[in-house]
Amino acid sequence: MSLHREKINVSELPHVFNEPVTLAIIGGTGLYQLDSLTPVARLTISTPWGFPSAPITISKTESGFPVAFLARHGLHHDLLPSDVPNQANIAALKSLGVKAIVAFSAVGSLREHIKPRDFVLPNQIIDRTKGIRKSTFFEKGFVAHAMFGEPFDLSLNAVIAEVGTEAGLLKGENAKFHTRKTEGDDLTLICMEGPAFSTRAESRLYRSWGGSVINMSAVPESKLAREAEISYQMICMSTDYDAWNESEEPVTVETVVGNLRANSENAHIVAEKLIARLETELANGTVGNDHVGTMKYSVSTSPDGVRKELLEKMHFLFPGYWPVK
Repeated sequence: MSLHREKINVSELPHVFNEPVTLAIIGGTGLYQLDSLTPVARLTISTPWGFPSAPITISKTESGFPVAFLARHGLHHDLLPSDVPNQANIAALKSLGVKAIVAFSAVGSLREHIKPRDFVLPNQIIDRTKGIRKSTFFEKGFVAHAMFGEPFDLSLNAVIAEVGTEAGLLKGENAKFHTRKTEGDDLTLICMEGPAFSTRAESRLYRSWGGSVINMSAVPESKLAREAEISYQMICMSTDYDAWNESEEPVTVETVVGNLRANSENAHIVAEKLIARLETELANGTVGNDHVGTMKYSVSTSPDGVRKELLEKMHFLFPGYWPVK
């Protein structure tokens, strides 16, 4: 697959797609489309939680493998991190048959050795959002609890780590792809509310907690994916040193934008390599099945206490799990 193709007018693409789509890419700041694939459909999907951030583009590889792409912040990046309709995003992807999500996100680095323009594959999360965002599909009248000790899918993480650390994959002087294996320890992602960046005091606090990188998008996206039984992993693209590093000027939008442009090419390279690998992994079942069935028996509410309208709503995600009486 080449990285550049002739431009296609996506507005003229079909609005239906009848094949199952097992892989989705969620693009964050700096990754708004997949240039290496051929778009074949553009879907506007209504869910019980509303509409996603943007129409979902279905593209195919040269082998015919379909991939869904969703721009987290909207087609024109007009959604604040706290305004992203995460429930609708994950529900829409689930309705397509998606079994694995690879999400890209710009992050600030909390460690000196994680330089701007490096890529990071976190395996842990600390949630510093403020309860503004809907972080579960469940609600009063239908209570369930998802396991989240490992917030990212271990099988998917392992595949991405292997692909990401291939020699010479990332372009740019000394750009590195950091994984738990290369670090010898957890890589912890702090998710803050935003939209303002951290104060210096906050940044130092997150470092003292063992934070590796910081962003505004991992939560509740990762939590909702787990509830939807979808394998999920975020790939982080470092743009700055946050505010902790006094040898650096406090982060500015100009600095972030410059590094975003540099990261964009690498994001496309990584996505292209990953899609080729994950086509095989999803087909043979080594990725995408670790959480299937985990929510079926996680409901705490007794059948007599479940509200029928909520049960019908949940059938969008889990058809056949809990019969409607």
